[in-house]
Amino acid sequence: MNLRLQKREIEDLINGLIEGEIDSHTAPILKGELELIALSDGLIIELDLSKVTYMDSSGLGVLVAFYKKVIKENTSLKLLNPSERIMRMFNITGLSQFMDIEIRKVTSVGV
Repeated sequence: MNLRLQKREIEDLINGLIEGEIDSHTAPILKGELELIALSDGLIIELDLSKVTYMDSSGLGVLVAFYKKVIKENTSLKLLNPSERIMRMFNITGLSQFMDIEIRKVTSVGV
């Protein structure tokens, strides 16, 4: 059960790539990593989920909590390239209706 978050910051944009499984064991690790991001007005955060091989409800909870925190700070969060299975979780829960989720050709965050 490995989880890794790579981040690259360029001015008001943070590109992040999450790799591995997000479950009850690794969700606290992801939460801790996301809490290290200094949120500021106008900051844009893009989290690429293309390398997430599995996510359960605890992972979903971490992303929702981070989304709520981001909104309070007038920051923008975009989730990129979730697998079909993970996208289905967002659709079933209705989260895809208010969270910014985009399928985009993966280049590389170059971290």
